[in-house]
Amino acid sequence: MATIAETSVAAHPKYEPVIGLEVHVQLLTATKIFCSCSTRFGAPPNTNVCPVCLGMPGALPVLNRKAVEFAMLAAMALECRINETSIFARKNYFYPDLPKGYQISQYDKPLAEFGCIEIPAAAGKKKKIGITRVHLEEDAGKSLHEGFPNAAEKTAIDLNRTGVPLIEIVSEPDIASPEEAYEYLTRLKEIILYTGVSDCNMEEGSLRCDANVSVRPRGQKEFGTKAEIKNVNSFRFIRDALEYEIGRQIEVLESGGKITQETRLYNANEGKTYSMRSKEQAHDYRYFPEPDLLPLLVDEKWKAEIARVLPELPEARRARLVKEYGITEYDAQVLTFSKSLADQFEEAAKAAKNPKRVANLVQGELMGRLKAKRIEIEQSPISMGGVAASADLVEAGTISGKMLKDLYDLSFERGKDFPDVYEEEGRPQQSTDTSTLEKIIDEVLAANPKQLEQYRAGKKTMLGFFVGQVMKASKGQASPQVVNELLTKKLG
Repeated sequence: MATIAETSVAAHPKYEPVIGLEVHVQLLTATKIFCSCSTRFGAPPNTNVCPVCLGMPGALPVLNRKAVEFAMLAAMALECRINETSIFARKNYFYPDLPKGYQISQYDKPLAEFGCIEIPAAAGKKKKIGITRVHLEEDAGKSLHEGFPNAAEKTAIDLNRTGVPLIEIVSEPDIASPEEAYEYLTRLKEIILYTGVSDCNMEEGSLRCDANVSVRPRGQKEFGTKAEIKNVNSFRFIRDALEYEIGRQIEVLESGGKITQETRLYNANEGKTYSMRSKEQAHDYRYFPEPDLLPLLVDEKWKAEIARVLPELPEARRARLVKEYGITEYDAQVLTFSKSLADQFEEAAKAAKNPKRVANLVQGELMGRLKAKRIEIEQSPISMGGVAASADLVEAGTISGKMLKDLYDLSFERGKDFPDVYEEEGRPQQSTDTSTLEKIIDEVLAANPKQLEQYRAGKKTMLGFFVGQVMKASKGQASPQVVNELLTKKLG
């Protein structure tokens, strides 16, 4: 029998995967969805709890308006239709960290439906991945299996997370490969971060993803039997888990077996999925309307209020940056990685004479040093105003590229902004010392007769070569502008 590695999608063109993703996003409210307990992460176990989220008899839920507004904002950003009426339901199942024995969620009448996300496709095209629904629900608690006495024999329960507000974003089964799943999740996280409704911190559980995957003969309309992969804690692992699972299912079918509908877990160390339990159907949860909550009504006035605070989203912003600042699409992609970075770039681009040079400095000089120091742009000693100032100095030929690099290094060493370090260093420059520069130019021309001959034969691009050689000989201290002027004059 073939190995899973040999039964990849590429090796089996007669099969195609069908993938749908369910993403849970924790909303950044100060309090829980149905009570006033704090949602703060990292509190001592079982301290952010009350009779409501503990499911005590007689305790009644009260819906958090801010959670609804955050959910609406996310749904609008995902191009969903907000339903005028949505219904909360009880989803019944029994687990140690679910004290009520049911979860308050939404079922057949969710808050929002029929959205989409565009992802990159082949040949520079775009592909739309449909979003079936966005609905509100409460989180469950957390089972702890380590970090306390007797952890090897017992499970501890922390109910701080119980009742924390979530939105569940369910995609259509439009995803056709693990790579498309990765792109979808990347775009989804980016959009949610731009709205500000969640920090999407996967390490703290603010963003979690379950993947449903099946395979079928290419061209067949009916879906194959699906498996659900739960609790994968990174986009890369989700991609790897899907790759393995697709191969596993193809191997089973090729050997004459049948796929079992089940929930599976992914072991990142082994790169394999393992059966966890048989997959529940909707009827297993015995959904029925939550009797303690009225239907949620969203009128046009409320929707208009939320729409007014919807920010410019990543794709639209990229297109605008390319148009307004003359930067490349790649530049725009990098500079809109986060809303904070995009905001700060625009601040510098508006202040500088050459936005393209600012884009280059942010990507090539600033972000490289931030990555090396393992700090975020918010902790950068060089402000965007400093980047704009440095771009203008290079543009004017006041400082060389070598000097800029040295000054950036000093800024990071001293923890000071670029203009401050520039002043401290006494604005060192030999831009007026033409006699010294002329001597260097003569030496460079004498040392490069072949290039000089090419220039005089009409290859005017060699001027840039000579400028570079003079800058190198001057150890970056010469003014590029003055060097250009002297060389042009010298070369006639």
